[in-house]
Amino acid sequence: MVDPKNIAKPVEDARRRRLLDAAITVFLRFGFRKASMDEVARAADVSRQGLYLHFATKEALFRETLEHVLETSARQVEACLGDESLPLEARLSGAFDAWVGRFAGTMGADASDLGEAAGGALKDLVPRHEAQFLDAVTKAIRASGLVAAYKPVGLSARQLADTLNATARGLKYASASREAFKEGMGVAVRALCMPLGASR
Repeated sequence: MVDPKNIAKPVEDARRRRLLDAAITVFLRFGFRKASMDEVARAADVSRQGLYLHFATKEALFRETLEHVLETSARQVEACLGDESLPLEARLSGAFDAWVGRFAGTMGADASDLGEAAGGALKDLVPRHEAQFLDAVTKAIRASGLVAAYKPVGLSARQLADTLNATARGLKYASASREAFKEGMGVAVRALCMPLGASR
């Protein structure tokens, strides 16, 4: 016999994900201070009371939204980098799009306070995920054999990963859209991977 609790859990998880996805768009548009629970409820198409059943405060909603974003991105990065049927260029492009590009062109003028809001109890969360991301990119670069091409000039796999990450961060703010980010990042990754030969 099927336990009703097991049926309710996926529905509850899907509802919670929908609320968190709506919260992402609201926080990116308005920033932390100007975002309101009413706006998140509207974006998620639920009542304000329905939102408060899941999140008692805006702070709790923001904390869980940030965790959701980081964990979702980390899973997508892992899938991109782990797909060895693709050339390194495609895997790196996909990983940086999942980690950084998905938010290119979506941040409103008031979203500049999100970094500050992510401090406090969450201050270790973002750097920890960032370090794990860079470790995964470094490992993929090292495993590809690309480092041998850069060894004569003294560049390590980690330095190559850090350079791509700095490029991605710059493109995130300079790109008007995700497509523009992907195009710019594609150029950077293609240039880096050139010693491996044509991968397209």
